[in-house]
Amino acid sequence: MDYNKIVKAILNSDRIAIAKAITQIEDETGAYREILDALYPKLGNAYRIGVTGPPGAGKSTLTKHLARLIRTQNLSVGIIAIDPTSPYTGGAVLGDRLRMGELTLDRGVYIRSMASRGSLGGLAATATQAADVLDAAGYDVVIYETVGVGQVELDIADAADTTMVMLVPEGGDIIQGLKAGLMEIGDIFILNKYDRPGAERMQKDLEYVLHLKEPAGGWESRVLPTIANRGEKIDAVWQEIVHHREFLQAQNLLQTRRRARLEKRLKVLIRTEIEHRFWTPSREKMLSDYLKKEQQNISPYLLASQMVEELMRDS
Repeated sequence: MDYNKIVKAILNSDRIAIAKAITQIEDETGAYREILDALYPKLGNAYRIGVTGPPGAGKSTLTKHLARLIRTQNLSVGIIAIDPTSPYTGGAVLGDRLRMGELTLDRGVYIRSMASRGSLGGLAATATQAADVLDAAGYDVVIYETVGVGQVELDIADAADTTMVMLVPEGGDIIQGLKAGLMEIGDIFILNKYDRPGAERMQKDLEYVLHLKEPAGGWESRVLPTIANRGEKIDAVWQEIVHHREFLQAQNLLQTRRRARLEKRLKVLIRTEIEHRFWTPSREKMLSDYLKKEQQNISPYLLASQMVEELMRDS
């Protein structure tokens, strides 16, 4: 199909065209760049929500109930569910799609499972581009539901307007969570499985650590208890999301966040483009020859500098 036809179909919310475009984006095939270029002027409608936290916290269950609630507001929802990729086989279970299966019957909900493909940030490298497709297709809310976070796995905060961190009473030492960067990225904290022992103590610990945290732009994060598998307290989560969005808009912070997000994306794209152009067959051979030598005559720093200088001359 001609990419102009795909673009036109996406703008008409055609689900098949959306699926084709995201597949091309994931595989970097077809006219995926032309599609993204053509869709770009249509972006800006969707509010992007990130849901992250350790495995087993109940992120998929919360996302399912949250999507249901959002649909009662006559809003459409796109869900990008990201599962970790096996470092051995490259495969992923993509089980989130199974847990949210009942939502697929709702034409106002679009679910796409993606594999992280080794992305350290827990967010598939192409997830933000997939979100752009859903944004252009007219979805009002896009939810990223992503793999657990750690010290280097914080890029969900760079992709979302509102970031929610989901924890459970068995989450362990809250100070260790602080070291991992969890407390820095969250706009809203959800303590799920609140019916389990230790939940009240965990909530107090979280609130204490948040009290020590410098409010980002003046926003004071709250800890919301939920029991997602029963669908309890989901309405409070949605109300807090709406409250956070209104706060960002009132303080002119929403556009600031989105500009910062665009800046980071541009830098990533530039690095990717430079690396793609850099590794010509001749430079690949140069590297291979260097590594085969038992004793390298020059340092890797000098070799890297020489190769970059050669790239600059070629350009």
